[in-house]
Amino acid sequence: MTRVKLIAFVVWLCLVAPAWAASPLEYTRATLEQASAIVGSNQTHNDKLAAVSVLFTKFLDTDAMGRAALGNHWSSFTPQQQQEFLVLFRKLFERTYVQELLLFDKPNFVYVGEKRLDGDEASVNTKIVTPRDDFKVVYQLRPAGEAWLVTQITVEDVSLTANLGSQLDHLLSRDSVQDVLDLMQRKFGSNAGGA
Repeated sequence: MTRVKLIAFVVWLCLVAPAWAASPLEYTRATLEQASAIVGSNQTHNDKLAAVSVLFTKFLDTDAMGRAALGNHWSSFTPQQQQEFLVLFRKLFERTYVQELLLFDKPNFVYVGEKRLDGDEASVNTKIVTPRDDFKVVYQLRPAGEAWLVTQITVEDVSLTANLGSQLDHLLSRDSVQDVLDLMQRKFGSNAGGA
């Protein structure tokens, strides 16, 4: 009887181990393949956008990206403004990234490799291949329990967070924090149709 329990336990470990031990590359591949299946489906554009946004909510650490995008401006926001900003930034970032992904007709992802960085972080190099071109995309990830969260996305050596940060810096150099939040609320708030 003990041997049967041992075999059952080993089988159970084999079934759940991939979730525990997924490498950054494996986790990224699984997420992007799900995204590719959604984009390649015959759902409406808005349904695809909503489905990919839900998927990426579990893949993108938009709070870390939002704080990085604000840089030194973060401390000029009150705690309540910081929370409002992070909610709006998530919608902005997801919409920007997801809409770009949906521009590709059935994107083909190629996984170039992974590299461990300082601490527990890692980067995963990928390419989006189209019939006419290919685009280098690098994901920087940190571990989050059984998952990995993306803290930085670089497309063709341009950081999406830094790009959005430059735009925010420009706005905050001429407008108040509240003006910028109001602008984001009008564009990405709950009445704007969500992410």
